Amino acid sequence: MDKPEPIGQLLAEYLKSAGLADRVEQAAVIPEWPGLVGAQIAAVTQPLLITSDGTLFVSVETSPWMAELTLIEPALLKALNSQHNDRPPVTKIRYRLRG
Repeated sequence: MDKPEPIGQLLAEYLKSAGLADRVEQAAVIPEWPGLVGAQIAAVTQPLLITSDGTLFVSVETSPWMAELTLIEPALLKALNSQHNDRPPVTKIRYRLRG
């Protein structure tokens, strides 16, 4: 009889064999958002989804904040991609006004 394997290991192996491991790793930016962009930005934004080409969609509370985030997008991309060089990068951010 085979020894039981940890469920996390089995899931990781399945995701890798199904070609989904990179997408799951890429999507990890969503729960990490507050720590990556800071409390002030996290308070007025909510990451929604990330596409396979690396486009991150983010909901923003107000138009002025949307304008500000557009201006600092290069810095945000650097922050989002700097800690995990092994995962597919966020390549652009698209903002949507909450409403």
